[in-house]
Formats: sequence, structure tokens, C-alpha cells
Amino acid sequence: MLKVNSRSIETGDTFIAIKSAVRDGHDYIEDAIDRGAACIIAERGDYSVKTIIVPDTKKYLSNYLKELYADKISKLKLIGITGTNGKTTSCYLLYQLLNLLGMKSAYIGTIGFYLPEKHRELANTTPDLYEQYDMLVEAANDDCVFVAMEVSSHALVNRRLDGIKFDFAGFTNLTQDHLDYHKTMEEYKKAKINLFQSMKRSGYAIINMDDKYSNDFVLEGNKNILFGINGKHDYKVSNVKLFNNYSTFKVTHDGEVREVMLPIPGTYNIYNYMYSYIICDMFGMEMDDVVSETRNLKAPSGRYQIISNDKYTAIIDYAHTPDAVLNIINSVKEYCEGRIFTLIGCGGDRDKTKRPIMGEIASKNSDYVIFTSDNPRTEDPEVILSDITNGLKKTNYEIVLDRKDAIKKAISLLESKDILLVLGKGHEDYQIIGTEKIHLSDFEEVSKYIK
Repeated sequence: MLKVNSRSIETGDTFIAIKSAVRDGHDYIEDAIDRGAACIIAERGDYSVKTIIVPDTKKYLSNYLKELYADKISKLKLIGITGTNGKTTSCYLLYQLLNLLGMKSAYIGTIGFYLPEKHRELANTTPDLYEQYDMLVEAANDDCVFVAMEVSSHALVNRRLDGIKFDFAGFTNLTQDHLDYHKTMEEYKKAKINLFQSMKRSGYAIINMDDKYSNDFVLEGNKNILFGINGKHDYKVSNVKLFNNYSTFKVTHDGEVREVMLPIPGTYNIYNYMYSYIICDMFGMEMDDVVSETRNLKAPSGRYQIISNDKYTAIIDYAHTPDAVLNIINSVKEYCEGRIFTLIGCGGDRDKTKRPIMGEIASKNSDYVIFTSDNPRTEDPEVILSDITNGLKKTNYEIVLDRKDAIKKAISLLESKDILLVLGKGHEDYQIIGTEKIHLSDFEEVSKYIK
């Protein structure tokens, strides 16, 4: 059997050395041989077992997997959604809605691999190519019709989707993130555009035209479906009304107007939902049923997750980019009758340029902010927090280094009708300090104090 992980090698297996952004499979060839590999496929070297040298092991693997699995996954309708923010919610809402409508579907992304009857966690938003094919085959064997997949820029650059062609590709938005990896917004954008260059000829591109980069994703030769609130598009969203735990809006397409109630608040979640609405319409589903089942949708874990009592509310969200932080604060402003408190930090060993931007957004748009740790990794947490607060114009904040203490302190400050936003970690139930994962769940910590 062909394997990409030396630790999973059994006697007689073939090991293929794949180079990624963080490790080179060629460094693990001897380990694979020690574990019983009978054959090595590599781009260089001479080894003690049968060796096949190829110019590009990723391309070799892609062709191998395509040949092995093409027939098994050919009937799946593959939907890939990319963008800085909204991938998880967009894919998870689509996964739910399709299943509610009787179209058995799977989801692959940040919060794991979901089939209707089971779920498992994944190491990456977009897993490696080998694991990707395994999950697609599992979905096909489970009689799924659709697979909704989050597609990260890292995956596109590192060719984790080579050979996989999509029936639908969706673009959510593009804002600053991952510049520690991509270096410039232009390179970050180019990585995302790769998805729209790898669709099936019969495929469709669904573009959020309210994002300033949207026209860069409307590629000549693609079948583009455009939507938005601003301007005239194939699917026009209007009459948006926001409430504390839901929103309503109208969608106009080909002269038909439908009113939708989405049980997840925030304008940005309307954008996230529209991929579901459009794809269901494109596949000829009864749109009255689509609108009706929309009322039963739920946000994924750690996305606009509300914990409240009769006095005040806390909202846990994964927002960890400047744009996402601003979106959720502005969303809460639409209905908050008290003050808005924001608890936030920035991850270590990641894009440092966004830290003061996020600090300024939180301070400028909240009544009070508590800056705290968020996966400091190998960086000094105090240095990270200094970067975040550097140059702040307002003094409506304090620093509480320990995240548990910060949550406790923030909740102690709340009064009637106040709302606390606990941002950055969402569904994650750990804190990475140094290279060690330590259990810490925002949901659990907030729940201790808000009953």
C-alpha cells in the first residue's frame, strides 16, 4: 500500500516522500525503511530498498490517487469554499441544509469531517491529498451526494487538492491574514484564485460581490454566479433586519422574491448562508422547502455561540482577523442595549502586522476591552500583548495575561443588558503555550460564571 506517513508504514508498504511547507518527506525515508517499507518513491536519493525517482512526488501521488479513486468519487458533487473568513460557517450551513432536504452530504473543514451519523477531528482545515481522497471515498461509500469542503490558501499553495475538480467554488472575502506565510496580500489573493482555476468545465463559481477583491475572482471562461447586498447581481439580498438571535432578509432571483429567516444573527452570516441558498436553487430544489428548512439551521461550534442568563450575554466566536473582529462587534451593536465588552488576543508565531490593527479595532468599537493570551506558542505572551496595544488611542482596556483569569474578570464587569464577546478561539478547547497543548475551552470557562 502507498503511504505518505512513515509512522503508518507496515511491512511491504511503499513510502512516497512528499515535501510540504513544514516538513520534507525525504527526511523520513530511513524511518519508513526501518518500519518495513519495501519501496521508496522520491525526488532524489539512493536507498537500500527498491527506489523510484520521479520529478515531482506530489504530481505522482495526485495521478496515482486519481487513477485509484476516480470512479469511486465521480458521482459526488464537490463544493469548495475559500476566503479569509466565513469558510467554516458557509460549508457547515450547506452541509446541514442539504441533509435537512434529504440530500445526504458530508463536510470537510476546520471543525472536522462530518457525515450525518459520525464526526472526527482533523489536523488541518484542508487535509493532505491522501487523507482528502480517503474522506471522499468514505463519503461516496456512505451514499453521499454532496461534499462541502473548506479550501485554505495553505492547501492551495501546497497542492493538497491536486487533481480534485470542483462542481462549485465559492469566494467569501479577502482580508488580512496569514501574511507571515504569504508575505503580501497579492500572493495571498493568488493562492485563493487557484481554486477558481481548478473547477470542472461544467462547474460554477459563486462570488460575494460585496468584497472589494470580488472582481479578481470573476474569471473569464468560468460560469460565474454573483450575489450581494450592494448593486444588482444574479442573487440580490435586500431588506436586511438584524435581531439578537436571528436575521431576516429578502432574496431576489430571476424576478422571484423570497423572504428568509436565518436563526443565526449578523450580516456576515447572511453572506455565509447565501452559498447554501444558491446551490440549492442551482440544483433545482424546491425553494419553499429550502426557506422553510433554513429556520432549522445552527451555527457551527464556536461561531456566534451564545451563553446568557436573565441579565447579560456572552458570545464565543472564532473571529481572529481584523475584518472578522469588526464584523462581529458591528453585528452586536445593531441590537445591544447595554455595553459591549471584548476579550481578545493574537496568536504567537503568526502574522505580527495584524496585531495593532486588531487592538485598534477592538478598542475603538467596544466600550471596554480585555486583552489576553491566545495561543502564544513559542513567543512571549507579554510581547504579543505589547504589540496589540502599541499606539492605541483610547485607554478603555486592560491586560490580563492568563485567559481563564481574563474571562472571569470580564464577566465580573458585566451589568444588565451588557454583552461580552470572547473572541479568537471559538471551537478550540486548548491553549498552545510553547509547543504544548493545554486544555482550555472558552465555552467551559464562560459557562462556569454564566448560568
